[in-house]
Amino acid sequence: MEIMQILFKQIFLMFIYMMIGFTLYKKKMITKQGSKELATLLLYVILPMAIIKPFMIEFDYDKLVGLGKSFVIAVVALALSMLVAKLIFGKKHPMENFCAAFSNAGFIGIPLTQMALGEEAVFYIAIFVALLTVLQWTYGVMIITGDKSVVSPKKIVTNPIVIAVVIGIILFLIPVQVPPIATTAVSSIAVLNAPVAMIVLGVYLAQTKLTELFTTKIVYVATVVRLVVIPMLTIAVLSLFPSSFQDVRLAILISASAPIGTNVAIFAQLNGMDYTEAVKNICFSTLLSILAVPLIIGFANFVWL
Repeated sequence: MEIMQILFKQIFLMFIYMMIGFTLYKKKMITKQGSKELATLLLYVILPMAIIKPFMIEFDYDKLVGLGKSFVIAVVALALSMLVAKLIFGKKHPMENFCAAFSNAGFIGIPLTQMALGEEAVFYIAIFVALLTVLQWTYGVMIITGDKSVVSPKKIVTNPIVIAVVIGIILFLIPVQVPPIATTAVSSIAVLNAPVAMIVLGVYLAQTKLTELFTTKIVYVATVVRLVVIPMLTIAVLSLFPSSFQDVRLAILISASAPIGTNVAIFAQLNGMDYTEAVKNICFSTLLSILAVPLIIGFANFVWL
């Protein structure tokens, strides 16, 4: 029941932010170009700060071990997710391939993990969110554009999300106290991640026929793959890990079971793709996640405990 309440709260907040963007566009107070500039700010400034923030804590050996476990499980879960999405959608439906492969681990996964497993567990899924974002920026963009050059070593090394991950890990490992003003600055920018992303999504939604949310067949398929097929397969694969990984694998599962990530629409716009198609997938899967996510987490607890 608590999970349902958290989901309702987060989804309600999502739609409040989206309605702000929706209204601003309809009232001609923000343009397509304006939303593109907001998306650029989000991906190059706000999101990197959101990646760095969880790592700005005092070093602890147990946390380092947990981080190592979460890295291994995150790699397995993300690889499985991308493989399933590719097998089902492939090149024929590149947008749905991207949508199904990557969850909304940040906005939905983090609060659910915090509620179910406590504040410390959020640190363990930070690496999942970071890896997911890097893969969206590289593999995901390659899927929707068909441009393999986006995964070149140079572009990966200079990717702002990759840089943010490296900075975050260094800050966690080095025995140096981060100045309070720096911590405050990073935290203040990081909290803008969800509101700005949802406002931009609301602008996109204003350019979409709402009836198409429920009449486009491929949207149903992408939602079932994202909310049912991938989480169930993830449970099966993570069951191979020992019980000592219990909290970490449950935290990763929660993030891996979240609905379609909002960043897919933003990446689509910045790369000149049809972002309204992505918006339909995001909104529909988010609505159905109210039922799907608690059932998946409940089933995993039954299997693993």
